Amino acid sequence: MVTQVFLLGFKNLQNVNTFCFFLLSLIFCVTVCGNLLIILVVSYSRSLHSPMYFFLTQLSFSDILLSTTIIPNMLHIVLYEGSFVSFIGCLTQFYFFSASESLECLLLAVMSYDRYQAICNPLHYTMVMDLTFCIKLIFLCWLMIFSMILTLSITMSYLWFCGPNIIDHFFCDFDPILELSCSDVFIIKTESRTLVVPLGIFPFTVIITSYVYIIITILKIPSLTGRQKTFSTCSSHLAVVSMFYGSTISIYMFPSQENVKKILSLFYTVITPLLNPIIYSLSNREIKQALKSNVRNMSGAFRFSWFLEVSLFTVKHT
Repeated sequence: MVTQVFLLGFKNLQNVNTFCFFLLSLIFCVTVCGNLLIILVVSYSRSLHSPMYFFLTQLSFSDILLSTTIIPNMLHIVLYEGSFVSFIGCLTQFYFFSASESLECLLLAVMSYDRYQAICNPLHYTMVMDLTFCIKLIFLCWLMIFSMILTLSITMSYLWFCGPNIIDHFFCDFDPILELSCSDVFIIKTESRTLVVPLGIFPFTVIITSYVYIIITILKIPSLTGRQKTFSTCSSHLAVVSMFYGSTISIYMFPSQENVKKILSLFYTVITPLLNPIIYSLSNREIKQALKSNVRNMSGAFRFSWFLEVSLFTVKHT
């Protein structure tokens, strides 16, 4: 019975493993800080208290969860050219990885529906996308994800794993774990294919349908300036969707090439959470203005506090 799993990670990194370690550490710090910054800016800026930015904070939570699930153990793998993980720890990593990835699929679908309502039905937008509806929608997404993935993980835990205990990957993914099993995996594979429908195919269909209607509506706008202005409100979301689904779908195009699958997995588990806050902060004028305003207010508060302390010190010693 397998009690420990050895993750091979990337091979032949003897000469650059230290460089990769510091690079991944930098990426992890920037990812967590960037997503936390998005959450804080949206939370403390009244101008950003709208459904789109509320969903953006949930996407940032999902990216932080994904990064903290994958990168810390990956740093150990890179530094020591492999890492032993307890089998329970491997299943736990699979659970949170699958939950965060599936949650991102649902959140991107919810955000595309929000853009559809804002562009195609602007007069009814505030009535449809009110705060109560948005909170219920997000709560439903979190509940669906963690209950469905928990069911899959519990089914996996009942399989018999007799070895080998080596996974040729840098994290515990679904197929590499099943390769260690000596049990019949028909039921769990059927269960995973069933969950792909509500957690993968349905969100992707919502995104495609929403953007078809959005593009049709934009093309009906007579002025070029109006088209560009309207399209700019969903360009950031479209870029994030393209990156996420592009890398995820590409994995299934190379089923037997492990090195290619590792690189693509690296892109959607490490690079995408890093780029999401950068894309939204650089291409969104409202976020940049809110960030500048918060920095200005913080610097003003600091200067006032410093002036007050100096004044009190002067009065005390005169």
